[in-house]
Amino acid sequence: MRFLLPAAATLLTALSVQTASAETTVIRRDAPDTVVVDRPSTERKTVETRETSDGCASKTVSKTNEYGDRKTVTKESCD
Repeated sequence: MRFLLPAAATLLTALSVQTASAETTVIRRDAPDTVVVDRPSTERKTVETRETSDGCASKTVSKTNEYGDRKTVTKESCD
């Protein structure tokens, strides 16, 4: 009889812990991967603006990074 009471209490405790863990809900959200863009520390930029007598204007922007890669964009507008 002495061993029956502690065994019953242990069994009751184990069952209550098991039912409590069954009620736990885990929500996982998958976040999108972070995109990291490494920008060069030194970048040379040249801006050239030209206007003509007929009312047209052009703007040229040239960028050169430390690796020697160059990108040039020209925008023209006429009134």
